[in-house]
Amino acid sequence: MTRPGAVTDPLDRALAALRAARAPSSDYDLNPGVVLPEGRKLRAAAVLVPVCDGRVILTKRSSKLRHHPGQIAFPGGKQDAGDPDITATALREAEEEIGLDRRGVEVLGFLPRHETVTGFDVTPVLARVHGAFQPRAEQGEVDEVFDVPLAHFLELSLYRVEKRRWRGDWRRYYAVPYGPYYIWGATARILRNLADLAGSE
Repeated sequence: MTRPGAVTDPLDRALAALRAARAPSSDYDLNPGVVLPEGRKLRAAAVLVPVCDGRVILTKRSSKLRHHPGQIAFPGGKQDAGDPDITATALREAEEEIGLDRRGVEVLGFLPRHETVTGFDVTPVLARVHGAFQPRAEQGEVDEVFDVPLAHFLELSLYRVEKRRWRGDWRRYYAVPYGPYYIWGATARILRNLADLAGSE
């Protein structure tokens, strides 16, 4: 029970959500006309959803990248042969992209997996960052490291469905902007999963 006047950590809602088993999501969720082929092969990938002092750490991808330039994303990437498991992938990528020392990271659990239009099966790893964190953006891949209050992403009313042309068809997707940052696509969908789970408790 919360004492009167006590400060509630928004991460508590997220932690409670991890107990709920949910089906994976995909970039096609809001596009019911898309029929995905059976037996398609997806590449394993992971992202770290790091929460530090009640704030979610995100990156702005380099505008020079060939894929998804300038987009907002979690630190993460494809699983390498040398990664012992998918959690190791998320921790390695976060260390490489934003200089997050894995020794200060407490892995809390996994959010629903997410399939992307680029053929990745992404496992979001929710984690708490302990101690002070000074980001170190990987040159050439990350333009900026910033953070957003977790409470912002847990507020369902802040999500909206938008659409744009992609490969000749209209594609609908979630967006959850914050200040100058336009957060959309797979990143917004993963955050929406988190908000849905936290709201169901």
